[in-house]
Amino acid sequence: MVKVGIIANPISARDIRRVISHAGNLPINDRANIVLRMMTGLAASGVGEVVAMPENGGIRFHLERSIGRETRLGHMNLPHLRYLDMPVTATPEDSARAARMMAAEGVTAIVVLGGDGTNRVVVGACGGVPVAGVSTGTNNAFPELREPTITGLAVGLAATGQVPGNVACHPNKWLEVRLNDRREIALVDVAVVEDRFVGARAIWKTTGFRDLFVTFGLPQAIGMSSIAGLLDPVDRSAPEGRHIRLSPDADRQLLAPIAPGLIDRVGIAGIAVMRPGAWHSPSVPAGSLAFDGERELTFTESDKVSVRLVADAFRTIDVPACMAFAAAAGLFIRNPDQTT
Repeated sequence: MVKVGIIANPISARDIRRVISHAGNLPINDRANIVLRMMTGLAASGVGEVVAMPENGGIRFHLERSIGRETRLGHMNLPHLRYLDMPVTATPEDSARAARMMAAEGVTAIVVLGGDGTNRVVVGACGGVPVAGVSTGTNNAFPELREPTITGLAVGLAATGQVPGNVACHPNKWLEVRLNDRREIALVDVAVVEDRFVGARAIWKTTGFRDLFVTFGLPQAIGMSSIAGLLDPVDRSAPEGRHIRLSPDADRQLLAPIAPGLIDRVGIAGIAVMRPGAWHSPSVPAGSLAFDGERELTFTESDKVSVRLVADAFRTIDVPACMAFAAAAGLFIRNPDQTT
């Protein structure tokens, strides 16, 4: 039986940017509805079981209630839903533990409901299992906005082998950060700020920005990567990244959407291309490091910090490619007596 994992973060999109910007909020029942729509697509593609991360935010309650109602009415034929047997701590470790457990029991793909931070945690722990992101965070540069039903169809087609792996899966870059002997990754961007504290984690005050490293930056993006997108765009599939040096006193000023409804001015001191494998250093001797929009680590003058771009670091499900292949191959064409 083909199994697909679903990691739905009930507390994504609840950082301080909800207070200082005009970002929306996604209620728990809407998150459960997204999972339900995802499961309809998985079922139509032949997935037999969904393995889910347990949580205490309410997604499970709303989801199971909806599944029970739809089953009684005979409206849906869904995959079997099973929750992992693991403790719930309401921290990012839940997502990491769930990803490790799903990989260990052989799921063929993992769907992540969250923002850039949740996807980063899952990718770092899933051990090479391909992932697909559904955008439910604050800044969603990595997970693309798309109807969950379509994502479910595409993930199911990839998981069941109906779309070949060389078509279904797309290689991705990430940023590897070394702080002395510690290693961290980022999927979209690493920001260096002068503040020597982690505090509220999410970053939004641009006056302290000094360096920005990005795997990709698109003109239509939101968040830190929008700086690269509006200055020197680089695509997800491009073989390089960008290193942008920032200074509030720079002659070159750029308006960038740092968070939903929050557009701020940043000074551009310089920009360089990041080639895979080449190490780059921050332009300040001390400060803090933010990975995909959230401060994680501080460093001082005695620490050694370096950042490099790593090509083909992990795989994602290419939803448009899967759907295009399915259409060309007639995978959704059925005989009159077929129900799925």
